[in-house]
Amino acid sequence: MAEQLVIDPLTRIEGHLRIELEHENKQIKTAWSETTQWRGLEQILVGRDPRDAWAFAQRICGVCTSVHAIASVNAVENAIGSNPPAQAKLIRDMVLASQEVQDHVIHFYHLHALDFVNVANAAKGDPAKAVAFAGQIGSKWKGNTVERMSEVRDTVQGILDSGQLSIFSGGYWTHPDYRLPPEADLMAVAHYLDALDFQRSMIRINTVFGGKNPHPNFLVGGMACTIDQNRSESVNQVQIDQIKVWVDETLAFVRDCYVPDALAIAGVYKDYFDIGAAQPNYLAVGMAGATFAGDPRTARVDATGHYAVKPGVILNNDFSNVLEFDPAKITEDIASAWYKYSDGGTSLAPAVGETEVEYTGPKPPYKWLAGTKEYTWCKAPRYDGNVVQVGPVARVVMAYAQGHPRTVEIVDSAVKTLGISLPQINSTAGRTLARAVECLTSAELLAEHTFPAFVANIKNGDIDVFDATKWDPSSWEYECSGYSFVEVARGNLSHWVSIKNGHIERYQCVVPTTWLAGGRDAAGKQGPYEESLAGNGKHPLVDPAQPLEPLRTIHSFDPCMSCAVHVFDADGIETAVAS
Repeated sequence: MAEQLVIDPLTRIEGHLRIELEHENKQIKTAWSETTQWRGLEQILVGRDPRDAWAFAQRICGVCTSVHAIASVNAVENAIGSNPPAQAKLIRDMVLASQEVQDHVIHFYHLHALDFVNVANAAKGDPAKAVAFAGQIGSKWKGNTVERMSEVRDTVQGILDSGQLSIFSGGYWTHPDYRLPPEADLMAVAHYLDALDFQRSMIRINTVFGGKNPHPNFLVGGMACTIDQNRSESVNQVQIDQIKVWVDETLAFVRDCYVPDALAIAGVYKDYFDIGAAQPNYLAVGMAGATFAGDPRTARVDATGHYAVKPGVILNNDFSNVLEFDPAKITEDIASAWYKYSDGGTSLAPAVGETEVEYTGPKPPYKWLAGTKEYTWCKAPRYDGNVVQVGPVARVVMAYAQGHPRTVEIVDSAVKTLGISLPQINSTAGRTLARAVECLTSAELLAEHTFPAFVANIKNGDIDVFDATKWDPSSWEYECSGYSFVEVARGNLSHWVSIKNGHIERYQCVVPTTWLAGGRDAAGKQGPYEESLAGNGKHPLVDPAQPLEPLRTIHSFDPCMSCAVHVFDADGIETAVAS
């Protein structure tokens, strides 16, 4: 007889996610993805000046800040007819690239790797053998020295001896399915710590162009920064030289440290290429960083590498048939969510979407939510009625299907090394691998195209970053609407805005995690999180007290519900914590 398990809160993510499972014979049989936090930012935006929308929208998350701001300004620009200058677009591209690479690095090392890397075991590692192991997997990272590995081993041992594991508290370090040898664990923990310094350094690119981070400054019609070689408060030669250093360091870390680590871990946990498959349907409007103000089929397209891959949809793993992407086919279903639509139905297009609360769940604290029809605050986006995956895995298969040379080269090499097939990328390990592949192509594009193009334009005298022709509301139509699509770290992001008499009348965001974390729709089709855990009834769960296997799968999506907090019951006790 199936037993119930609740993982709440599921940690090492952004926001509040509760997973309820039914399991039997060490396998998951049924799953529910439950977002237990509601914030209502879309309603907060109604009635405001559209030119200020980005400042509110980027507060959706404290991590994915820039991406929402850029999606917002593009949606408003699409509505009012503004067309930012080329340099402003390139600055936004660089901000997106730095945000994306930082996000992928943080996800792999600080949110996901500890599902496979046993920190406690690292204290047993031999520093010289750890360096040798790094060389065997092709890692050329400058931190692969005996001195560094010795320092990290001693640090880990000191933490263990203290009995206070600090950032490593709550891990399931006694779980039997940790497989790496001590030297590999030691190397990985060293790289975990190196990644903390790296991600802090490279995100400074956002600070140069946005003035601060998180929540950099943006501007409808362009960018708020100025370019002037003779002024210290503007983007000048000193800052450009520093950005060049950060860009080069970014590429080196991703190429020499992140990608080899990801391949090595995937090779040891190779069976996870057959675990955690979601629906074999994929949606992407291009490679990471692709940005469109309006319909990607007709919107302005700049001559950058982001657009080497066309928008498309792939269904049923048919990589030979990339379907044309049509924004009009996107809907949001609320059959399992605590909302209501004014027409009484369960599905609306985001252009006319609504965010009206109708909570029907039990009064907290609750022990089991899945017994009710509605069990989440997360809507369930669908494309032409299909459940689709978005994110790195969708973008990588889309690029591969369209013959993008660099993606094909990296994927073919990884597939050969690991001994897997392309369809197996739809899996727990596949999503992790896809993120590493994309991080490398994104870092290369930033270093080899986007940043050099920005510098070349300055040399040619192009320093314009703002289009003022549509700034004044008197230049807008009395009623207008627009939308944008941006491929960001976690997947496809779109913002939809309707403006009337100079103010926001309606605002909707369809974010990557909404596509992935949404629950069952009116037809009973479960969302990607749910499918990945219970699609075939064979997902492993060895020890319900240490639910490491479902954590591996859900973490592979990199959930982002917003900044996480613990959940307490009425007596102030944590209901459960999954680390």
